[in-house]
Amino acid sequence: MARVLLDNVQKTYENGFQAVHGASFEVQDGEFVVLVGPSGCGKSTTLRMIAGLESITGGTLSIGERVVNDIPPKDRDIAMVFQNYALYPHMTVFDNMAFGLKLRGYDKADIDKRVRQAADILGIEPILSNKPKQLSGGQRQRVAVGRAIVRKPQVFLFDEPLSNLDAKLRVQMRTEISKLHRQLGATMIYVTHDQVEAMTMGDRIVVMNGGHINQIDSPLQLYNNPVNQFVASFIGSPSMNFVPGRITSDDGLHFRADGNAFTIALKGDYETALANHQTSEVTLGIRPEDIYIANNGSGHVATQVDMLLDVLEPMGNEIVLYASSLDHDVVARVKPQPVPEPGQSIKLAFDQTKLHFFDRETEQTLI
Repeated sequence: MARVLLDNVQKTYENGFQAVHGASFEVQDGEFVVLVGPSGCGKSTTLRMIAGLESITGGTLSIGERVVNDIPPKDRDIAMVFQNYALYPHMTVFDNMAFGLKLRGYDKADIDKRVRQAADILGIEPILSNKPKQLSGGQRQRVAVGRAIVRKPQVFLFDEPLSNLDAKLRVQMRTEISKLHRQLGATMIYVTHDQVEAMTMGDRIVVMNGGHINQIDSPLQLYNNPVNQFVASFIGSPSMNFVPGRITSDDGLHFRADGNAFTIALKGDYETALANHQTSEVTLGIRPEDIYIANNGSGHVATQVDMLLDVLEPMGNEIVLYASSLDHDVVARVKPQPVPEPGQSIKLAFDQTKLHFFDRETEQTLI
């Protein structure tokens, strides 16, 4: 296996559109890194540049100790798993997995050994004689992964490989890919638009937006310490709540929501961090799981807010509440308990130890 190093890698098309603006990050040998972001953010383009399927218009890309900017895909010692499986319909599973090895001139005994080892790892030995039309979506995806494994490449690349699967199978397959990573100790780079996949699979996550890298960090660091409002909104489901307001210094430092919907007293680290932002317009961020029904909370110091309950979604293990106050909409995730009917008022408590604040203009994190 090998490390992958991107140093100010850029992609600009002939029409002048710049899809990737100076991507710089390192994937360590044996690390599982996920590129995540909304459609059009540049994550797949970045992966395709690593694979050699897109030319690099600026910067340097290294795999192992080699700069590979001008090396064709077949000579980069990488294997790629695509969203659409790309299996040959007229070939058996065995032949699909063996095809790349045959092209490279491996002898029959070595091909047979590699294919059967990969099939054993993926649990697809019973279907080696089947053709793709006889397989389920999950089986086809395992075959596509197996075709990559037999190559024993330096780097595995995954381009949204689970997008065509149903929700239950996606959960199963992401677990299997994570197990496969631990078993092989392989360097893997995985692209997805699904932040749940990113959070559950990656050792580190690269969050992209508009062709720019916003933050590179572990899943928990991204969740707890986003560098800006975009990362805060993209990581976490349901998304973080955002309430515009300003910092006031009336009888101590406070956050006052626009329209005077509610006020939160700022103490401790919040008071210190926001002392220089008095009268500034800011955005309060708080995650749905840090909002409670008043008197049924976590025991933390909390600000209680009277709101109108718009919608409730009983999920069995939790209830998702959609509430509003003036022009501010809030989502809360609470434990199962009696709640008012939609259309009635509800008192919610905002955990004052779990607040985030962002500059209204730059959207950068203040604390």
